[in-house]
Amino acid sequence: MQRLLLIMLLAPLLLAGCAITPDEPRARQPMQGFAPLSEDSRVWVEQGAEDFGRRVSSRLDAAIARVEAAHYLPFAETPRVHVCGSETCFRRYVFTPRLSAAVIPNNRLILSPNLDGREAWRLESLLVHELAHLHLGQRVGHYHYNIPVWFHEGWASLTAEGGGAEFATDEQAIEAARAGKRIDFAARDVPDNRHRASAFGLDIHLFYRQAMLVVAQLKNLDPEGFRDLVLALQDNQDFEIAFWNVYGNGPEHVLSDALQTSPQSGDNGAAAPSQP
Repeated sequence: MQRLLLIMLLAPLLLAGCAITPDEPRARQPMQGFAPLSEDSRVWVEQGAEDFGRRVSSRLDAAIARVEAAHYLPFAETPRVHVCGSETCFRRYVFTPRLSAAVIPNNRLILSPNLDGREAWRLESLLVHELAHLHLGQRVGHYHYNIPVWFHEGWASLTAEGGGAEFATDEQAIEAARAGKRIDFAARDVPDNRHRASAFGLDIHLFYRQAMLVVAQLKNLDPEGFRDLVLALQDNQDFEIAFWNVYGNGPEHVLSDALQTSPQSGDNGAAAPSQP
């Protein structure tokens, strides 16, 4: 009960990190002030954040395994996680306010010190969510516009079993859709026009939850077909063509009845990402 109250109080403040846009100039600067843990060279930490880094390290093998299972492929390169022990460190590289973690251009994953403090309960799930973005980014490039934002975020949240989608419930997402506030699956992303939450009149929490629900529906509709779809996307095939090849129609038709039925995600916690 106390944890539920804490979630409700913090929900407007805590946003799960995600991939930020590649035109952020500081996001391209060299990663400085980090050193690898002596016991795990995949985890690089700001000086003084070694204990935090060890907690990340202790969860990293399991998180990597979950992502590789959900993507049906191993990481193209050994993932590296940068661990900030201070807000100054995190804000040096991540501009988007109130993030807790982010994958920034050049596929660099950075964790906020919040995940060692008030948001420590989210460390494992957000680590999985961001590793999912990193895994895809290694194969097709940073947050590639070929794949719509809703699929990027829905797939990552589903992989993390709700991680990044904690602050809206299935019921709230479905209620919003029934009221006319829902993702438009006919909207096509292009490099200078990405369709994020605001494009559909949704707040970020409902957007992530709806995205997770519809990706879960696609997977449940045809598990083998979904595997074929995501393998094609990781091979950098066109999203529309790959989707049609599997489902025989576009997402606006296949998902026309989505978000109108009972909850599907199996997770009724409450998502909290930010715009990628």
